[in-house]
Amino acid sequence: MINKEKANKLVKDFAEWMQQHKDELTALQIFYNQPYRRRELTYTMIKEVLEKLQNDKPMLAPMIIWRAYEALGQCNSSARNELTAIVSLIRKVSGVDNTLTAFDKTVDKNFQDWVFKKQAGTTKFNEEQMQWLRMIKDYVITSFHIEKEDFDLDPFNKNGSLGKFYKLFREDYEKIIDELNEVLAT
Repeated sequence: MINKEKANKLVKDFAEWMQQHKDELTALQIFYNQPYRRRELTYTMIKEVLEKLQNDKPMLAPMIIWRAYEALGQCNSSARNELTAIVSLIRKVSGVDNTLTAFDKTVDKNFQDWVFKKQAGTTKFNEEQMQWLRMIKDYVITSFHIEKEDFDLDPFNKNGSLGKFYKLFREDYEKIIDELNEVLAT
């Protein structure tokens, strides 16, 4: 268990490291200076931040910082892994979120809000469409972004790939991909 004094120092050091690199790493540039670009966030960008952090300051590993926030009582959930933890930590330190929340919980809430808003309007999704939308949500939780090419990967390829997605959503399929990229990770 991390004591509060050490936890405060770790959180402060992590925030300082982020500040120092916010103009150097694309993912940090997006969170700090270009919030309109969050829909463009990719796995590669997040991995770059994690690798730079691990090389520069291994003692500031995401799971250590997460435990520091837990010790301070400033965390309301657990992180799935280092990559999703780093996204949640960046969101907290950059001011996007007031509370440290696991990235999967953020995506789940954003997805729920998006579906509710759509269903309250003229759009009504059937069960098969909802299944595909949930697959996309789950994919974004681990990959942070989805492109048309990703429909050739698991789990989409086992369910008909992009062709099936197009068949279900017709001319709205690209709009839905764009919207989900925008709302899920923001």
